Amino acid sequence: MKFARAIWKLLVGIKDVLVLIFMLLFFGVLYAGLSARPDPVTDGVLALDLDGVVVEQAAKPDVAELLSGSGDRTKQYARRDLVAAIDEARTDDRVKAIALDLDGFLGGGQAALGDVAEALVRVRASGKPVIAYATGYSDDGYQLAAAASEVWLNPFGAVATVGPGGANLYLKGLLDKMGVTANIYRVGTYKAAVEPLTRNDMSPEARENAQALAGALLETWRQSVLKARPKAKLDAYMRDLPGAVDAAGGDLARAALTAGLVDKVADRRAFETRLAKLGGDDESAPGGYARIKLDSYIADRVETAPDGPIGIVTVAGNIVDGRAPAGTAGGDSIARAIERGLEDDAMKALVVRVDSPGGSVLASERIRQAILAAKAKDLPVVVSMGNVAASGGYWVATPADFIFAEPSTITGSIGVFGVLPSFEGTLAKLGLGADGVKTTPLSGEPDLLRGPSPEADRVLQASVESVYRRFLGIVAQSRNKSPQDIDNIAQGRVWDGGSARQLGLVDGFGGLDEAVAKAAQLAKLGEDERGVRYLERPVSFTDSLLETLAKEEEREEDESMADGFASFTGGQRQLESALADLHSVLAGPRIQVRCLECPSAAPAVLDRRQLGFFAALREWLF
Repeated sequence: MKFARAIWKLLVGIKDVLVLIFMLLFFGVLYAGLSARPDPVTDGVLALDLDGVVVEQAAKPDVAELLSGSGDRTKQYARRDLVAAIDEARTDDRVKAIALDLDGFLGGGQAALGDVAEALVRVRASGKPVIAYATGYSDDGYQLAAAASEVWLNPFGAVATVGPGGANLYLKGLLDKMGVTANIYRVGTYKAAVEPLTRNDMSPEARENAQALAGALLETWRQSVLKARPKAKLDAYMRDLPGAVDAAGGDLARAALTAGLVDKVADRRAFETRLAKLGGDDESAPGGYARIKLDSYIADRVETAPDGPIGIVTVAGNIVDGRAPAGTAGGDSIARAIERGLEDDAMKALVVRVDSPGGSVLASERIRQAILAAKAKDLPVVVSMGNVAASGGYWVATPADFIFAEPSTITGSIGVFGVLPSFEGTLAKLGLGADGVKTTPLSGEPDLLRGPSPEADRVLQASVESVYRRFLGIVAQSRNKSPQDIDNIAQGRVWDGGSARQLGLVDGFGGLDEAVAKAAQLAKLGEDERGVRYLERPVSFTDSLLETLAKEEEREEDESMADGFASFTGGQRQLESALADLHSVLAGPRIQVRCLECPSAAPAVLDRRQLGFFAALREWLF
């Protein structure tokens, strides 16, 4: 008994210590969150240190990531906040210039970056300097830098404008070696999302579609850059970059300077000296110049909770069933946000901002029904498409009275697929068997151990075809066309915004501002009644606390810099994204309306905490 009492006291003591540690952590985190305040905004240079990606809706920080301190989280900058801050800076006398530091920039998609670049051009036109700096400019980075009044490049840097394109990862050979069978059910000649599971190369149909889309995106990017820098010898530089480098004696930075793509080749110290002359010295600040931090400026100048009569709901990221945090389009979360907005009679119109490649059929339909509820209340509905509004992203756009897209928007992908892996080959390789009894032809189906039966295959394929017919009917009704007309331009084919307008899938070119103006017109609102409100999931105290802590953690991170050659590389992120996309397909709903081949601003990331083959493969590779 004495021994048992001793063990019991030990366990109680351990419990008390753990409780004490937890309480200390909790109150420490709470104090840090409550004591954190944005830095005051004074005269200086607005520092846009974009160390991450520009997205339509920034994802909230995850508590496990913050506690683990893994550092894997990619910083995300909301397009809306970024554009608003730049527009405010144009007329703010405290802001003497804008510094666009792109050394850690990872992209954002043409449509979103076009909005940011146009805001920078407006600042430049007002007479305020916009100074861009990087060691290496990618396509996305240079789209922003071209809008600056001065483009600086590190002497060891490069302008790596290589255009859209690249290789995809195909796993058919690997799955065969493992004995895994990918049972595919799909409709659409061009629905290429499942090809990585069924082929080791690109099909002729997928290649045709991808080549046409890449060509269209390159042309819209080229026009955007040349509009901002008309004297740049962009075409010759991209057509023969090796020749330009040879002519510059192997100096990549000098090649970019000779082509007129940059204005000055100098190191970071010279760049910061230039900023100090524009905004004033501050020896206590990083870089030695008076800087205005972006987060502080947004908190000081950007209205984050307006209450106008035009509701704006955002459908961003993969569309998933149930609830989901910002940055992922949870069907229930978005639908409830719309339904809450409809409870207020002061809302007179609805704008749906879509930046999604699709996902779950059920979640897409849940969102569509909520939008239809707005139409049932005689509210005009206008859709604004961002970088991507394809497959399920197009599904949710169909109730609109008017659809806006940018020429660089990726849309269409009207097709359906389902994936069901089975492991009969794996069991055979391991010398294992599987057997059982049936009471009906579909007992125990779909059988993942022996493979789906022919009867199960027929039912699953019929389900996919039924969803596709439903998809065609929804689009046909929305676009005032016949299902056959839509089928001719559907079949899973992906279109750029310019082609989509010609085909009648969208009604006009424009961004969110044009969509708001159209909604006001349809609602017959006066010029002074065109304010907006954002229909979003309520932000909890925990969300606010985690976001504050994430920002504090970002401030403490050391700056990193890569050489110019890094601008041409990105293999780890490319492979990680491919594995994460594949995992989401296999782990997601059995029937999906999703465009996997559509590029995303924020690349998919495979969570290190996920168990199984994909996590093991990722850990082995990296």
